[in-house]
Parts: sequence; structure tokens; C-alpha cells
Amino acid sequence: MFRVGIGYDVHKLVTGRSLILGGVEIPFERGLLGHSDADVLLHAIMDALLGAVSVGDIGKVFPDSDKTYKGISSLVLLEKVSDIIRLSGYSVVNIDSIIIAQKPKLAFYIAEMRKNISSILKISIESVSVKATTTENLGFEGKGEGIAAQAVVMVKEEVNSGL
Repeated sequence: MFRVGIGYDVHKLVTGRSLILGGVEIPFERGLLGHSDADVLLHAIMDALLGAVSVGDIGKVFPDSDKTYKGISSLVLLEKVSDIIRLSGYSVVNIDSIIIAQKPKLAFYIAEMRKNISSILKISIESVSVKATTTENLGFEGKGEGIAAQAVVMVKEEVNSGL
């Protein structure tokens, strides 16, 4: 059986924080505000994965009321989500994701983002799509107030999962 999940996340850009996207630190004068490292790309992917196996979202699994997750790398959280997917009897087939930001330009960093995601989820890099787009200066992303990301994932049930 195949299942599909969709994820969306947005964080405000602020001074005094590093900009982390797809587990990559991007040189920029501002970063994303959040309880963890605020990596909107990985958050959207995690929400899509968790939704695909019907276990909620990252707010439920990693609540911001839990100090354990304060400042944590979203790569660590993605590894925990990978375990949840496996323990639910599924494996990741593919990911299609997009980062929505007016600035900075992200094309140079996408290959490393894909490598990070595929490595943690133990899937081929060809199964991970990361794209970036602007909003032509429209909306909060276009005004440079924040960055958003969306993701769609497909998972498949493992026949010999033992569950």
C-alpha cells in the first residue's frame, strides 16, 4: 500500500539567528525564528512524512513546550521521524519539496540539502527533490518577512515489516 503526505511550514526571519535550510547553514544576515533551528524545509518534510503514516505533525511529536527540543537540529528530528516511519511499517519512496523565499538565492545549496535528507532517510538522492522559488516580491516571503516550505511525500508499506 502507498500513502501520500503533505507538509507546510513557515517561520519569521529575524536578526541574531543562523539561517538553516535542509540542514545547511546559509550565509545570510538573518535567520528563522523558532523553538528548534527553525528549518522550514525539514519541518515541512517531517509534517508530510508524519501525516502520511497518520501520527500527527511535528508540533504533536516534538512539542515546543518540551525543552528537550530547544535549539535542536532539525536533522536530528528528521532522524527520529525516520524511525517513526520505519516502526509504523513504512519506508519513504520519494519527496518533492519547495522553499519559498525572496532572498537569499538558494540554488548553490540545494545539492547539499538533498544529500542531507537522502542520507538520513536512507533513500537515493534521486528520490529527493528540493526546489526554491520566489514570490516576485508578493506576500510575506516577497517582502522578506519570512520563509515558507511545502513538501509532498510518498511512503510504501513494507510487506515484511512484522507489524
